[in-house]
Amino acid sequence: MITMLLRVLGDEFAKPMRRTVALMTTTAVVEGLLYALLVPVLRALFGKTPSDAWPWLIAFAASVAVYAVLRHTSDLSGMRVGTTMLRGMYHHLGEHLARLPIGWYNAARVGEVSVMASRGLLAAMGVAAHLLAPFISACVTPLTIVAVMMVFNWQLGLAALVAAPLVVAIQVWTARSMAAKDAENAERSNEASARIIEYLQAQPVLRAGGRSSERFSLLDGALQGVERASRRQTLSVLPGAVGMTLAVQGAFTTLLVLGTYLALGGGIGVAEVLTIFVLAARSADPLLSLSDIGGKLRGARAELDRLDKVLRSEPLPEATQPVQPKRSDLEFDAVTFRHGDRVVLDGLSLSVPQGQRLAVVGPSGAGKSTLLQLLARFYDVDGGAVRVGGVDVRDVDPEVLMAQIAIVFQDVYLFDGTIEENVRLGRPDASEAEVRVAATAARLDEVVERLPGGWAANVGEGGALLSGGERQRVSIARALLKKAPVVLLDEVTSALDPVNEAAVHDGIERLVAGRTVVMVAHRMRTVQNADRVAFVDGGRVIEEGSHDELLRRGGRYADFWNISMSPVGSE
Repeated sequence: MITMLLRVLGDEFAKPMRRTVALMTTTAVVEGLLYALLVPVLRALFGKTPSDAWPWLIAFAASVAVYAVLRHTSDLSGMRVGTTMLRGMYHHLGEHLARLPIGWYNAARVGEVSVMASRGLLAAMGVAAHLLAPFISACVTPLTIVAVMMVFNWQLGLAALVAAPLVVAIQVWTARSMAAKDAENAERSNEASARIIEYLQAQPVLRAGGRSSERFSLLDGALQGVERASRRQTLSVLPGAVGMTLAVQGAFTTLLVLGTYLALGGGIGVAEVLTIFVLAARSADPLLSLSDIGGKLRGARAELDRLDKVLRSEPLPEATQPVQPKRSDLEFDAVTFRHGDRVVLDGLSLSVPQGQRLAVVGPSGAGKSTLLQLLARFYDVDGGAVRVGGVDVRDVDPEVLMAQIAIVFQDVYLFDGTIEENVRLGRPDASEAEVRVAATAARLDEVVERLPGGWAANVGEGGALLSGGERQRVSIARALLKKAPVVLLDEVTSALDPVNEAAVHDGIERLVAGRTVVMVAHRMRTVQNADRVAFVDGGRVIEEGSHDELLRRGGRYADFWNISMSPVGSE
C-alpha cells in the first residue's frame, strides 16, 4: 500500500515517508524489547533481596522515557507527513482534473469526484497520520515480543510463534472476502452523492412540474442502497473478527497452560513465567486491533485505487515543443468530431480572418457550441485540425492558448466571493482602475451601484445572488479585463429580458471591437453585425456568406431568419 501511495503522490514524498516508516518500526521494536527488562526486575523482587530491583527499575524507567520520546517523534512525523501528503494530493488532483477533457466529466463522475475530494482523500492520506503507526506496532511489537520469549524459553516462544501464520491467514482471507463488499459500498455511496447533488440542483424544475416527491423516491432508493450495502459490509466483517479473536485468545490460553506446566515442573522460574504472561497479554491487544485497523486500511486502499484510476485518466496531450501563435485568425480545416457514437462535426471547414466576426447559426444539436469548445480545446478533434493564428491548437501550450481566448457562455458560473474578485479572474494582476474601466464598459457599474456592499457584495455560490443578466455583465467585464485577441460568445443573450439584453449587447460590442470573434447566436438579430454568417446543420456548413447575401439566396438561413422574425418566432 505504501508503494501505491508513493506512486500516486510522486517521488518527492518517498524520503519522508520511508523515514517515518523506519522511525515507527524502531519504536515498535523498542516497545517489544522494553518488556524484556521485566525479567530481571521480577527476579529481584521475588528474590531474597528485593532492593536489588532498584537498578533494574531505574533502567526500565529510562527505557520507558526513551520509548515515549520515540513514540512522540514517530507520531508527530506521521502527522506531518500525512498533512503534507494531503495538501500535495489536493494540488495534484486539482491540476490533473483541470487537464482532463471536458467530456470526461459525465454525470456519473459527479458523485465519484465529490466523495473522493472530501472523505476519500482524507481516508487515503490519513494512513500516514493515523493508521500507519498502530498497524506497524500491531505487527512488529508482537513479533519482537515472541523473539524475547524465545530467548527466555524456546518452548513458550515457539508456541507463540505458531499463532503468527494463523493470524496472517485470517487477515488475508478477511481482506479477500471484503473486497467485493467494499467496492459495492463505495459504488452505492457515489451513486447516493450524485443523486443528492442532482436532487438539489433540480429543485426549481421538480417543483415547477409538481414531481418533487417522485424524484425524492429516487434519492431515497439510493440511500437505501447505501444502507443495505453497509449492512452487508458489516456482516461480512464478523467472521474475520470472530476468527481473529478466537485465534489470539486460543494462543494466549495455550501459553498460559504451557507456562503453568513448565513452572510446576521446575523448567522455568516464577519471574520468567510472570514476564511471559505479561508479554503474551501485551501481544494480544495489538493483534486483536488488527481487525479494525485492517478494515480501515482496506478502505484507504480502495480510495487509493479509485484515486489512482482518476489520475491514470489520460489528459489532453501537450506538445513537446509548443508554438505560440503570432496572429488571431481562426480556421477549422476538415474537422471531424465524435461524441460517443454520434458524429457531431463531419468534415467541417470554416475560417475567420483576424479582426472579423463570424456568427454561427443553425438548429439545436447542429454542433454550433462544439465549434467554440474545439477552439478552446476543451476536446481534441477526431480528424482535421483547428488552428489559431495558423497554429494547430494541439501544438500550443494550454496556458498560452487560454491567454489568447476570452469566452462568454450562456450559463455563467461565478465563484462564491465578491463581484470584484470574480471580475479579476480575467486578469488577477489588473489594477483597480483597469477593473473599473472593464466594469463600466460592461455596464456592470450599474449593478454595483444598486447592490448593498458595492464591489464587496457577495455573489453567492455559482452567482446565485445575482440575476442572469447581472451574471452576464460580470462575465463580459471579466472577458474585457482579459484583453484576449480572440472572443468566443455562446448564446449570451438567449434568456435575458429586454433591459439586460440591451446592456449585455452594449458590453459585447465593446468586448469584440477589433478582435477576432466567433459567436453562436440563437436570437437572429444578434448576427446582423457579423462580417460573415455560417449556417450549420448535421455537423456541416450548409451556407456561408454575409447576412444580406444569405437573405438574397433564399436558402436555409433565409428560412431561419423569416421564422425568427415572425410574431411567433420573435417571442
